[in-house]
Amino acid sequence: MPCVSNLFYNSEQMSEYLGELEHIVLLAIARLGEASYGVPIRGEIEKGAQRRVSVGALYATLDRLEAKGYLESWFSEATPQRGGRSKRYFRLLPAGVQALERSKTMLDRMWQGVRLQGGSRA
Repeated sequence: MPCVSNLFYNSEQMSEYLGELEHIVLLAIARLGEASYGVPIRGEIEKGAQRRVSVGALYATLDRLEAKGYLESWFSEATPQRGGRSKRYFRLLPAGVQALERSKTMLDRMWQGVRLQGGSRA
């Protein structure tokens, strides 16, 4: 017997959806623009989302988003200040912008008519 959830969507459709951390990371990169590399991205998430994210979780998410075609990365020149290491920069691609727009549209639709406990309405 097929799984009920498989009746509604398949794995290709699921890859179009953003998880919460993916959404936050893409938004951080959109805010930072060309200055997007690990340290500023983490700082933007901590400041904007008021959420801490480990380096491992951040880079796993960045790799996943790049594999989905939502962003691209490149390495800067190595510098003596970084002990001869280079920085890995990230740029939002058009598919990433579209993913953010789809996610925002879906969330806006879901919030319409929601009444939260305590009487507040979105």
